Amino acid sequence: MVVKFDQIIGANAERSRTHNRQLVLGQVRRGGTMGRAEVARASGLSIQAVSNIIADLERDGLLEEQGKSSGGRGLPAIQYAINPAGGFAFGVEIRPGAVFAIMLDLAGRAVFSCRCTLERSDPLTATARVLALRDRAVADLGIPKTRIMGAGVVVPGPFGPTGLSNSATELPNWDGIDRAAWFSEAFGVPTMVENDANAAAMAEHVSGRARELQHYAFLYFGTGLGLGLISEGRLVRGAFGNAGEIGHIAVPGPDGPVLLEQAVSRLSVEHYLTKHGITAPNSSALADLYAAQNTALGDWLNGSLVPLAHAITLIENIFDPQAIILGGAMPDTIIDHLIAHVPLNQRSVAHRPDRTGPRLIRGASGRMTAALGAASLVINNSFTPQLAVVV
Repeated sequence: MVVKFDQIIGANAERSRTHNRQLVLGQVRRGGTMGRAEVARASGLSIQAVSNIIADLERDGLLEEQGKSSGGRGLPAIQYAINPAGGFAFGVEIRPGAVFAIMLDLAGRAVFSCRCTLERSDPLTATARVLALRDRAVADLGIPKTRIMGAGVVVPGPFGPTGLSNSATELPNWDGIDRAAWFSEAFGVPTMVENDANAAAMAEHVSGRARELQHYAFLYFGTGLGLGLISEGRLVRGAFGNAGEIGHIAVPGPDGPVLLEQAVSRLSVEHYLTKHGITAPNSSALADLYAAQNTALGDWLNGSLVPLAHAITLIENIFDPQAIILGGAMPDTIIDHLIAHVPLNQRSVAHRPDRTGPRLIRGASGRMTAALGAASLVINNSFTPQLAVVV
């Protein structure tokens, strides 16, 4: 592999400008409010460079003045802060049967969210529905489309042809399509594509229960069951973006080995309830059944505990996370039940005498977790200098 000097980010004028803007934005975001001298000290840039960058960011509406500092000697310094309305990030989760959409402002606050059904999830139908939701968000917020800085799209894995293809949790007719290029063209802005579990894991890292964790796993209840892995604060994606396809591992079942997502997933519980004449198409319906102490749902919960325990032990012993977070499109009450009743194996590296936190945690973001993660990818990218090399 050969890396040329002019391919290193920051080595040419345009990349240097982008890098330094991200650097300044990131410093101001972390500091809340900062003056030019503070930003210069924190970033390593000269005060003149910071002044020029801040002036550009003010003109672009990304920074705004927040008064003047009152302490210290000399003239009070003008303070700057992120302008929440200066830009927006659009996040979408597409799954079989449903689309979730969210819009975040630059402060990371959700200013629009919506769930709608999806009769077909083929590329043309799904894209048309997503664009309609984008336009609805823009209309509701009264903002121009040019204020959308980027988009994130979350779809279930696996990515590319694999031995796991043709499962019930996949989106049909997407094989051979470059999804990032497809959605970038459709949206007209740079678009990041990620699987649902990875996006959910990042959402918890940005604004959920994992803000203080650097090594954790996220078990994501979508249609199936996925796993997002974070190590040293970064996603573990694998060679082709398919790390964490845990729903396809074999686990003990009542009548012999089964795939994990056949025993523990939204698809699993819906199929089980259907056999008993019960329809539960969404989380609200499942929550109502749990509150009513429905017998069939109780039987499914009891049957899911051993397979889930097996998966948890596997994750702990292979990846050694600080904690495993459970979340996604499953009611909080059911996730809490699973956490409270799953028989945790003591033959695990997570069973430590010096442990200070729980092995299992419920995620904070609920059914919008993956869509929030998709938009969070854009926010994070806007405020984080990209130091990787391009080869």
